[in-house]
Amino acid sequence: MSNSETTHSHNFIRNIIDSDIQNGKNQGRVATRFPPEPNGYLHIGHAKTICLNFGLAKDYNGICNLRFDDTNPAKEETEYVDSIKHDVEWLGFKWSNLFFASDYFEQLYEYAVKLIKDGKAYIESLSAEEMREYRGTLKEAGKNSPYRDRTVTENLELFEKMKNGEFKEGEHVLRAKIDMSSPNINMRDPAIYRIKNAHHHRTDDKWCIYPMYDYAHGVSDAIEGITHSICTLEFEDHRPLYDWFLNQVKTENHPQQIEFAKLKIEYIYMGKRVMREMVEEKTVSGWDDPRMPTLAGFRRKGYTPEAIRNFCEMVGVAKSNGLSEIGQLEFCIREDLNKKSQRAMAVLKPLKLIIDNYPEDQTEILPIENNPEDENAGTRDVCFSRELYIEQDDFMEEPPKGYFRLSIGKEVRLKNAYYVMCNSVVKNDDGTIKEIHCTYDPETKSGSNNPNMRKVKGTIHWVCAKTALNAEIRLYDHLFTIPVPDDAEDGYKSVLNPNSLIILKNSKVEPMLQKTKIGQGFQFLRNGYFCLDKDSTEDNLVFNRTVSLKDSWSKEKAKK
Repeated sequence: MSNSETTHSHNFIRNIIDSDIQNGKNQGRVATRFPPEPNGYLHIGHAKTICLNFGLAKDYNGICNLRFDDTNPAKEETEYVDSIKHDVEWLGFKWSNLFFASDYFEQLYEYAVKLIKDGKAYIESLSAEEMREYRGTLKEAGKNSPYRDRTVTENLELFEKMKNGEFKEGEHVLRAKIDMSSPNINMRDPAIYRIKNAHHHRTDDKWCIYPMYDYAHGVSDAIEGITHSICTLEFEDHRPLYDWFLNQVKTENHPQQIEFAKLKIEYIYMGKRVMREMVEEKTVSGWDDPRMPTLAGFRRKGYTPEAIRNFCEMVGVAKSNGLSEIGQLEFCIREDLNKKSQRAMAVLKPLKLIIDNYPEDQTEILPIENNPEDENAGTRDVCFSRELYIEQDDFMEEPPKGYFRLSIGKEVRLKNAYYVMCNSVVKNDDGTIKEIHCTYDPETKSGSNNPNMRKVKGTIHWVCAKTALNAEIRLYDHLFTIPVPDDAEDGYKSVLNPNSLIILKNSKVEPMLQKTKIGQGFQFLRNGYFCLDKDSTEDNLVFNRTVSLKDSWSKEKAKK
């Protein structure tokens, strides 16, 4: 038995595996697989499945295969294969074997021929619409097709002609002969093979018939020696069909299908059709747009694999579907980044502050901690001078009660520097504030340990105007305005958030950020966590906001 109980919360799937091992089932082996279809990029829902399958294999000293379900060539591309492999590795996992369903096309075809010979499959010539009519409903039984009683010889001949490309798409399909009156509609003579005249990314034009998922998936599991075929709840009603196929083809290995609740998160829509539509219609910039629920999007936004793995562990494995709070996910990334992110000062909406009594030709180098959460992170040197930039929101001419930042006649601390008091304001012709003028107290330098230091309630960050770099800041928010966008009565487009991306073009950042690598993350003091985007150039740094500093979720949980 695994020692996983010490590192993972136990769940019903682990209980099943523990029982199987105890009873000697599968000779004590544990073999799982992750079987994505290469028709799009992986999303965060896949992350839960990846963590579960690869995690179980690791904890039970088993194997986990990566197998691409490439049985629908019209929608599959090598680009998606490459992205999926990259995402699995980025999450921190390595597959035991790399397979494709297309590796088994010959075996799957031979098994289908066996089904025909055994009288368990037949060639259907009804149209798709007629097949739907014959299938019945959830309340009414279906009825047998007029082609159901074709002879074995006729079925074999037609299937061979299908394979040889002698028919058009939709003319015929191969169906299993099970029970058209079954209360489980999936058992009413489901399709096994259909004609598809499309180029395949691996087999080129060798095949023009392709196996259906319900058939190919289970048989592929059996061929690979998978012991526990773990999938999401929508396949629960397909389990009898999964077992039926394996019982008919009589493979040596018979995997056990186990279903668990898929991951669903507030404000996130994970349907591939919708994601592809948003990419094609340019609602987003691409599959890796930081607003997308793809792992590529989360990575570009600055999420770490550790945070996503921790989130999947926090959510756990359940038997019934539920809705996870977006705050849980944000809590996990904050917790991870707080420990490892270097601090930096960045002013998103700059307002110039001039210290009138500071010498014009003087500059100081102030040592500032890189990360107070990491004693080994060291310090960096930051320039301080007479002219600085502060946040526009850190100054108000007529502040309300309880406002502790800068205003005329009020004093604040410039973080890691001095106390300053605002004395006057200079405005533009349109009435907007051009700059503010202050005086500083040289006796209030941070770290001076002055016993007579007076206290101020406000501390604000700043960037030295002499050395500041220009930067573009992209502030990302939820792509949808309601927690469950797939419930929108008028479709997902009606609940798209018009403010899901706000771009600030003239932000100011510390000069040390010039050497940042793409994807490298920072905590911008008082503003949140940010990472350098791939659109950055030497002349135009671009930072994406990963998540804000505010953590309302953990505070709410602490109250309960």
